[in-house]
Amino acid sequence: MSTVIETPVHVRRSVFGRLYHGETSIDFFGHRWIGLGISILMVIITLLSLATRQLNLGLDFEGGVAWEVSAENLTTDQVSGILDANGISSGSAKIQVRSSSSGSVLLVQVGDQSVEKRQKVQAELAQAAGVSLDEVSTSSVSSTWGRSVTEKAIRALVVFLVLVALFIAWRLEWRMAIAAIVAMLHDVLISVGVYSLLGFEVTPATVVAFLTILGFSLYDTIVVFDKLKENGNRYAGVKLPYADVMNVSMNQVLMRSINTSIAAILPVLSLLILGSMVMGAVTLREFALALLVGLITGSYSSIFVAAPLVAMAKEREPRYRALRGAHATGADLERLVLGGSPSGKQALRHRVAADTTDMAVVATPVSDPEVLLTHPPRPRKKKRRVS
Repeated sequence: MSTVIETPVHVRRSVFGRLYHGETSIDFFGHRWIGLGISILMVIITLLSLATRQLNLGLDFEGGVAWEVSAENLTTDQVSGILDANGISSGSAKIQVRSSSSGSVLLVQVGDQSVEKRQKVQAELAQAAGVSLDEVSTSSVSSTWGRSVTEKAIRALVVFLVLVALFIAWRLEWRMAIAAIVAMLHDVLISVGVYSLLGFEVTPATVVAFLTILGFSLYDTIVVFDKLKENGNRYAGVKLPYADVMNVSMNQVLMRSINTSIAAILPVLSLLILGSMVMGAVTLREFALALLVGLITGSYSSIFVAAPLVAMAKEREPRYRALRGAHATGADLERLVLGGSPSGKQALRHRVAADTTDMAVVATPVSDPEVLLTHPPRPRKKKRRVS
């Protein structure tokens, strides 16, 4: 009687199927310098922009006086003439036209001025625009208050980074803590660079958006690091380069990172497109733009900045140092991602799925019972004859 061995065979999926099930075999470690190079280039552009163009700080940070008046019957040239006539340099003033569903308004921001000069400019703007004095709003912030807000924001950022680094070092390890801080600073710096390049005004809402970016970047990075630690423990008893641990982890967590980013970006896009452009809520533009840039860079940095930095640091450990310079690619990497043995001598271990379309069963007839034995049969003992 023949015996049948049932061997599960993995069904080859499409590209999107492998991506969805975490079965891709992308060599993230082998292409790490491409991702790091793009990040370095963006950081250099940001630093050059900050050195030459600087940031367009709002009234709350620089201090000064701001007037807001209807732009229906008033032009920027007329506003400049009014400022110059009152001894205020129009060259250093910020004159912006803001459009909304209720109409266009002119926002004029200058340095701190006396009460008499504020009232005089307000009256002349109302007269030139053909509106009543009450329809020209005036607000002022002292430079001392703006400087205090800036210092408190920087102090809060430093405290946040220190606490985050201590927590990650305690929960995971110090190499991951350093990489997470670098990734967060990378995300905020690039977001600030976009504001500098485009000349958008930095307001308190922008600072709130930057702090939100830190939270998302940290969350996405922790998800990646948790998978790195899990696979590091999984291969603890095997001589495997840490580059393979990173590649396996990144391919397994890639789809989760993409889904998280898409779920976070869609509401921000609705704020930017519907709220700002369609409904005319201009104040949402600065907040939504900073969030959008930060979410994109946060997803990018967790995979292409934080993970490679950890892998490059871990490779210098005595345990992995002798294995540097060689890691699995192609079919070997795919076997590792699917749960196979690093040496390739053992059969792949697949999860038994409920859906029969994912797994196929091949029946192999076996006629020789000795094939089923895991060790050679013992020799039979000779029977002694009784005389």
